[in-house]
Amino acid sequence: MPTLGLPDPEGPRPSLATLAQWDAVRLFVERAAAIVPGFELSEDNRDGVELICRRLDGIPLGIELAVVRLRALSVQQLLDRLDDRFRLLTLGSRTVLPRHQTLRALIDWSYELCTEREQLLWARVSVFAGSLDLEAAEAVCSGEGIDREEILDLVTELVDKSVLLREEHRTTVRYRMLDTLRQYGRERLAASGEEAVRLRRHRDYYRGLAADARAALFGPAQVQWFTRLHLEHANLRTALERCLAEPEQTVCGLDMAADLLYHWITSYYLGEGRRWLDQALALCTEPDGARARALWTDSWLAVIQSDIDAAAAMLEESRSLGTRLGLEPVLAYTALYSGMVAMYRGETRSAIALYEEAVVRHRATGDPVGLALALIRLSLAHSFIGDSPRAIALGEESLEVCDAYGEGWHRAYTMMALGVDVWRQGDTARAAALEKESLAFNRSLDDPLGVGVNLEVLAWIAATERDHTRAARLLGALGTLWHAIGAPLSGYGHLVHYHEDCEAAVRRALGKPSFNAACRQGARLSYAEALEYALEDELPSGETAAGGRPSPLTPRESEIAQLVARGLSNKEIASSLVIAQRTAEGHIEHILSKLGFTSRAQVAVWVAEQHRTSEADGELPPGDTV
Repeated sequence: MPTLGLPDPEGPRPSLATLAQWDAVRLFVERAAAIVPGFELSEDNRDGVELICRRLDGIPLGIELAVVRLRALSVQQLLDRLDDRFRLLTLGSRTVLPRHQTLRALIDWSYELCTEREQLLWARVSVFAGSLDLEAAEAVCSGEGIDREEILDLVTELVDKSVLLREEHRTTVRYRMLDTLRQYGRERLAASGEEAVRLRRHRDYYRGLAADARAALFGPAQVQWFTRLHLEHANLRTALERCLAEPEQTVCGLDMAADLLYHWITSYYLGEGRRWLDQALALCTEPDGARARALWTDSWLAVIQSDIDAAAAMLEESRSLGTRLGLEPVLAYTALYSGMVAMYRGETRSAIALYEEAVVRHRATGDPVGLALALIRLSLAHSFIGDSPRAIALGEESLEVCDAYGEGWHRAYTMMALGVDVWRQGDTARAAALEKESLAFNRSLDDPLGVGVNLEVLAWIAATERDHTRAARLLGALGTLWHAIGAPLSGYGHLVHYHEDCEAAVRRALGKPSFNAACRQGARLSYAEALEYALEDELPSGETAAGGRPSPLTPRESEIAQLVARGLSNKEIASSLVIAQRTAEGHIEHILSKLGFTSRAQVAVWVAEQHRTSEADGELPPGDTV
């Protein structure tokens, strides 16, 4: 099905004149002017026009049929009513071929050009959200009319007919279906009586994928799994929704949300993960092992968010269940996370005892994940009380555990912990090298929590070296990052006093005007620029005050961007604003296009940058947001 061109969603926002030259927009404006005399593209309507064209996937007939509705609707009203595009777009000229009189008829015609098996695959693929890979298509769409071995050839045919769009993702290929074709396919699937079966297979496949990722967490395939989960986030979210919507599947949803722990903490989905776990725990009240595991899982997210009282309550219940049911892994993890709670509350000796208990228990269960985590935290605790030899020994032991499994994420956090103690000993050069090595890995994984802690330590190192301007810039960048994550020092709250000491020293050294100016400069760095500066010690060439530019978003889009930054799903955004979910999705698509982004995580960071720069321009110190 041919489509007309639109601006690159990954590129910069085009000017009004440039936007008007794109084929899809030009067609819309030409047809609209014929129906509404005097209609023209303007700054007021450009966002709605472009978003309508995107929502219709640039399909010429869809655009022409939509424009007809301008006889009675404004551009914004038309956009808001596009949720059921097939019902809305039913008016066509009687002078054209019948198959081109409605959007449905056009897609009917395209559908009829496919073979029976291609039609069947088209309908079945409609259960996927976002995109899918070949393995997922084989697992979910095969059987009852399509052999698994036929899927590859059928996918190829649908790509050739533009029903599926091929997308390159590093070493893998994924497939995406235009939303218009997805909605059509879903209606066909429902009519066939297969919808429930395919939705169940989709749910089960992604439930299994989450479990497989958790099992492969501590090993050489770790980064590939984290990346894959990120690409599959929309499908994982859909699977969780289905699990928790069916009473007999809620325990599966609870297990799945717990299995995705590292997906939640190595991304900007921290708040979303917490909500899934809270929702599942509210539904699954049976005092069993699944609940015990979900409780300690949720407690770590709460610790990262500095919600310490909630974390402590969950850990108490989890420990009680673990004791009563004789679940040694549960007792090991509750000891570990209870140690984090104790450290946050300033109870260092109690924390050390709990961490030591966790080390013993994790050794006994043979769990390298828990062992590495416990060793990292125990190393930081001993560093905190000035016992450097013990801190270094524990850190080196953690490295040995990680290296034995070819693991990278926990190893990066171990290097961070070692960097803290080496800095405390006064070896700033070696400390900086450790933090930068850790930061390089966390950047490759796009782990904002790990990146944040690395930037913190690098700021402390800069202050120790009397490079006060660099320290202030890093503090400014950190304010933006922590605001985006919603988790100051990401679960390492006992280190806050180092941050406070650093800020106070740098403020005294530079004086208020210079300190605030350097903070503003750091706050205005993009995420990528901040990491480049942290690693290279020099500001990126052409550094600009991104926050000084006016927002390209409309007030409505800004409101939705704020909700995206808070981690709300499309469904939750729609409910909050009392709009259709598809309308919310359309706004988000346009936000991504305007900002030149490809993910919600980038939107969250951008929102935080805007917020942070506004505060900096108002001469607010970074301590007010960190």
